[in-house]
Amino acid sequence: MNSKPAGDLRSATVATRIRLPPPLLIFEPSTPNSSPPYQKKAALIFYRTTTTTTMMITAISSATMMLLLLSRASAFTKPTASLHQIRHQSSQLFASTTTNISFDPSIDVREKATSTLVIGRHSTLKSLIEQQDSYVSLFGFRPHPDILSSMHESISGNQATSSHVIVPTVGPAIPRPPHRLTLCSLRNKVTRHNHPLSLHSMTDLVKSSVKGKGPVRIMVCVEDEYPLGPIAGAISRAFPVFNRKTKSKKADAGEDGDNGEEEEEERMIHVTFLDSKGRVVKNEVEINAAREAAEGVRLACRLVDTHPEELTSTAFAQECHDLFDEDDTVTIEEIVGEGLKEKGYGGIYNVGKGATEPPRLVIMTYTPPKDVLTEEDEEQSAITLVGKGIVYDTGGLAIKSRVGMCGMKHDMGGAAGVLGGFAAAVRLRTPRKIRLMLCLAENAIGPESVRNDDIITQYSGKTVEINNSDAEGRLVLSDAVAHATQHFDDSDLVVDMATLTGAQLVSTGKTHAAILTNKEELEHTAVKAGLVSGDLCYPLLYAPELLNKEFNSKVADMKNSVKDRSNAQCSCAGHFIESHIDSKYIERDGGWLHVDMAGPGSKAERGTGYGVGLVLSLVGSPGFSSRS
Repeated sequence: MNSKPAGDLRSATVATRIRLPPPLLIFEPSTPNSSPPYQKKAALIFYRTTTTTTMMITAISSATMMLLLLSRASAFTKPTASLHQIRHQSSQLFASTTTNISFDPSIDVREKATSTLVIGRHSTLKSLIEQQDSYVSLFGFRPHPDILSSMHESISGNQATSSHVIVPTVGPAIPRPPHRLTLCSLRNKVTRHNHPLSLHSMTDLVKSSVKGKGPVRIMVCVEDEYPLGPIAGAISRAFPVFNRKTKSKKADAGEDGDNGEEEEEERMIHVTFLDSKGRVVKNEVEINAAREAAEGVRLACRLVDTHPEELTSTAFAQECHDLFDEDDTVTIEEIVGEGLKEKGYGGIYNVGKGATEPPRLVIMTYTPPKDVLTEEDEEQSAITLVGKGIVYDTGGLAIKSRVGMCGMKHDMGGAAGVLGGFAAAVRLRTPRKIRLMLCLAENAIGPESVRNDDIITQYSGKTVEINNSDAEGRLVLSDAVAHATQHFDDSDLVVDMATLTGAQLVSTGKTHAAILTNKEELEHTAVKAGLVSGDLCYPLLYAPELLNKEFNSKVADMKNSVKDRSNAQCSCAGHFIESHIDSKYIERDGGWLHVDMAGPGSKAERGTGYGVGLVLSLVGSPGFSSRS
């Protein structure tokens, strides 16, 4: 049981009877910007009883309580509020906004936008600013050239930075209120392991520069050699979708014309791409690639951000059906619960059997329509994607700490990433057969949970002694990889993606996933795909003959966790999965790529949609790998 320090009432509800005047009102701190977060949300509701007034104090510090009691006489000079008004004001403390992103090349939105953000490399922005004759067509008004020049001079080409100003909307366009204009400068040069446009910086700049409400126009200056899809993905991850903050609700139905429905303000973000000559890019293939890449990223982000009570293994599977049930090019198969045990998927079954919702293996197959295939496309082998979908990871009976367990809703980031990429690839009608396998389970604690010292049999037929129930991701992935390499004869590449190890952050950092592959050529292909897509990755040590001894067991074929955690732990985890690949697949020169994205999969407690772009680049989706 955790004890709270004296005076900390942030999560307590205190009811006390004191004699106070009878008015009904709501009280909020008068200086919310200077108050701690828990005081900003504090609300005191006073209501009348026969002889006394009951004061309910929720989530309020003792200091705020003392201040209120000392100043209650002045506080009660406020006008009396109705219960309807109190409910409405209280709900507004947690109001939220929905953000929609559009990539329509139409410029009609320029007349409605309340702010404009122009982003590009410092040298590219300079070229655009020099085209003064294009100001009205680009902005819908004519900002003074000296303003733009001064803004540009105030920012550097040696780092990602921005400058903004409120400008009058002077020009032939319809008169509008003053406009917020922002220039965002990206680095002119980056090192070889970064995307040329430094897409991580682009996301951060957009997120910090889009302020306030109303329509926003983002104009991106791109050089001709860079595809638009990765840029669209970078912009979209700046606007998260999932939000369960309390929304503002209208009054009771019928009062003041209200119908009782929720009020939810929508914000429109309109993205326009400009080529090297400052012209709006209108190529339909490229714009469609941008749109679908952004949708895939936002799908992955939403799933990663959703809490596990809502996104169970069953709900995750339903998301797949909702996405593709109306698409004739995609088939879906599921193996659920006891069916996994009966068919030999000992990894997925044992990891998920302790949860209230059953574990699942979801297998989706996309077969491209004949009319999108060329003769060359028809000769391509299929590619199989595998995603780790642990919807929540307590660590099992090898339970995580209180701090270590928070954020483990993100442990299905690999499944979210490959699903988002798969969905975008399907909508883009990628001319290649693609399979997607999602290993969905909750690593929960219960009477049926797998124990350390248990020995399980995986789909490969190999036995595994459990010495760490918190090393569960490799168990579920091994079943799927074994299935893929045994049964999919038309596939010559299996890619598994997972938030697998904390050691990945030590190996390759927070922006680069760690990759492990049985082929040097595939290693180069993956790194290049990361540089194109912005989902950066970097190779790990590949040496199974040196590292597999870490899993030696006296009573089974292997253990599931390493003996020495200081011996290339991230590589070892990947090699465990590799050891379950069917030998006949290796004999026919099949490729395997493991992507550990524990670091880049989330940032500041939000999903990043990592994996969507990497998948689209690897499968060669239209308008993504190169400009049309």
